[in-house]
Amino acid sequence: MIQAKGIEKSFGTLKVLKGIDFNASKAEVVSIMGASGAGKSTLLQILGTLSTPDAGSLVIDGVEVSRLKGDALAEFRNRKLGFVFQFHHLLPEFTALENVMIPAFIAGRSRKDASEAASALLADLGLAERMGHKPTELSGGEQQRVAIARALINRPAVLFADEPSGNLDSKTKEELHRLFFDLRDKYGQTIVIVTHDPDLAAMCDRSLYMVDGQFV
Repeated sequence: MIQAKGIEKSFGTLKVLKGIDFNASKAEVVSIMGASGAGKSTLLQILGTLSTPDAGSLVIDGVEVSRLKGDALAEFRNRKLGFVFQFHHLLPEFTALENVMIPAFIAGRSRKDASEAASALLADLGLAERMGHKPTELSGGEQQRVAIARALINRPAVLFADEPSGNLDSKTKEELHRLFFDLRDKYGQTIVIVTHDPDLAAMCDRSLYMVDGQFV
């Protein structure tokens, strides 16, 4: 599903990624661990097409994404990739349901289709009674589940998560961790997770450790 070869990235004179090779199979859950500054989030942003590498190649679901530009890249990202971050970035003026529907609108889906899909996802995630609530009316765990539903609305091939449970208490964190594997089993997504949490890493199919821009 993901084939990255020789990924390099520098910021000024600082070389953050030093020729990274990374592969992930369909429906595999892979964690990436390492100290702060090791390059984990930079790699995740490149794999997610949010940042461009200085060198190397990236193929996702058979598409060489380094050749995509502008609208073509944005469309690929919208339809094929989902993102969950430590901070959920929900839009405060919209309800949970409306927040989840937004990527579907961007993909050109009808309001009826987007609403039905968003409602089904939120129900799957235990939020059937909370769809009409705005983010400030939801707990941290509920907000993160809304963010996950938003990431899944277009049924992406790959879900990227950057410290998804970093802001949650231990009970909510455990529930969220189990949720990723339930989602993989139900929807078949490949999931790549950057985390400092050893419990989450231990649950994954494979865990990689990064030091100074390289896997060790």
